Amino acid sequence: MSGRQHRETELARQIRARGLAAGRSSAQIAEEIYEKCGAQFGTTRIKGHRLAHGIALADVIEQVRALFERDAKPAPGIGETLLSAYESGLKRPGPEYLHYLCTVYRVEPVALGYEGPCICGHGHKMPGVVRGDLQEGRPDTSPGPRELWIQQIDSNSSAAGGEEDENVLRRTLLGLLAGSTVALDGQVLGSVESIRRRMDDTLVSATVSPAMLDQWEEATVGFGRQYMNTPPLRLLCDVLLEFSAVRKAMERRQPVDLQERLCRMAAQLAGLSGMIMINLGDHRMARSFFRTGRTAADETGDRALRAWVTAREALVPLYYGDPREALNLAKKSRDMAGQTPCAAQAMAPVVEARALAMLSGAGKKDVVDQAKRALSRARAAFSQMPAVDQDDAAFGYTERQLYFHQGDALVRLGQAMEADLILEQALTKYGPSDWLDPTLIKLDRAKCKVIEGDLQEALRIARVTVEGLGEGCRPDILMQRAYEVAKAVESKDPNHPELRAYLDALHAAPATEAAMPRGVDV
Repeated sequence: MSGRQHRETELARQIRARGLAAGRSSAQIAEEIYEKCGAQFGTTRIKGHRLAHGIALADVIEQVRALFERDAKPAPGIGETLLSAYESGLKRPGPEYLHYLCTVYRVEPVALGYEGPCICGHGHKMPGVVRGDLQEGRPDTSPGPRELWIQQIDSNSSAAGGEEDENVLRRTLLGLLAGSTVALDGQVLGSVESIRRRMDDTLVSATVSPAMLDQWEEATVGFGRQYMNTPPLRLLCDVLLEFSAVRKAMERRQPVDLQERLCRMAAQLAGLSGMIMINLGDHRMARSFFRTGRTAADETGDRALRAWVTAREALVPLYYGDPREALNLAKKSRDMAGQTPCAAQAMAPVVEARALAMLSGAGKKDVVDQAKRALSRARAAFSQMPAVDQDDAAFGYTERQLYFHQGDALVRLGQAMEADLILEQALTKYGPSDWLDPTLIKLDRAKCKVIEGDLQEALRIARVTVEGLGEGCRPDILMQRAYEVAKAVESKDPNHPELRAYLDALHAAPATEAAMPRGVDV
């Protein structure tokens, strides 16, 4: 046991002793351990419950195995390594293992740090209730708060409610197809959230033909191809209607092979929805979709898929002001991918490099070296990726994305010369119909000129780039980058004669919500 683990165990032992002396329950002691040890040692809720009971990993494993044996089930594959991964947050227990862990600790999933109800459909606090069916002689048959909450979910998940949510999206899609200006209002967001919640509910409860699965898988791949050239709100409607169809198929548990394919599609569609919500500027909803995607991916056991969802989720804190969390998620994605050649193996180190640059800024040699090593790992991983993943901008990672993101990281690190060369190469990878990513690349090249001290050229590049944009082609994410150029110039020469003209060009056409016509992967 390391010194850190020893201190964590000692503090938990003291909290447990005081709690027992005060007559507190194990659940109350576990909550106190989580609050006090979590801040110092990163102790998770599920680990806090084991420490509150004063038992070792092996003790929990034996209890789970005894419950499997009593329920006439084959011996489980859970061991100390897997349970340790649950406690460290690297893995999430599947529905069955979560049920038995809740039974061991006599708490609900939320007490262990996992959202949603247990698959058994009833509480775990009463002694003797450990199976999926209610046993005779249960002391209290009246519904408690948790049972009422489950009934509320079932009521909200009615067929009528689901159909109405789909109708809202259909009306939105028809309006977009007719050329009308459709706002991302509360009704649309409410339907989006309802569909996502129903998928969460289905994942913890759930026969479709293989031919239908083939069609859904083809549709999912097609949505990935449309990601970079379809208006995000339009694509979101299409994706969520398919997402809802997949959920309906999962309402009944399928054969193992079909269930795994459905879970894979659910994870991909949820992840894609999260990416679209980033583009639409709703980072809270993006987070929710990525959480749903992780739940579905955990059901597949596919390391590459789980790593992809986590790498994509890392973009939320990266773009919305928490690079430290982005760095942690990138590292977690890298660990999940392991030695499996996949998109996350290349994507995660690039996010790691960009987060490092945002945390420490330019000029620090140790940070520059650390970020460059991450970029080197990304290039090596990209060369090992399957060709099909190298051609997929949504579910894979393309060469132009790699060049673009490398250049962006190097700009933030202050490596102007190297960044400019890579960004120039990145521009050659885009076609004439692509405009958003090339615009962002040109603004990054303008930043390179600022770093080099050529403020006149930086403003010229940025101004020509902005003025060349068509009507309705000024999404917020682009305008933020354009203002970053102005801010960089102002920090070096606040009275530069061309700065005012550049700011006037930025103000010429205000950004609008409808001005995000294509997917962006920045």
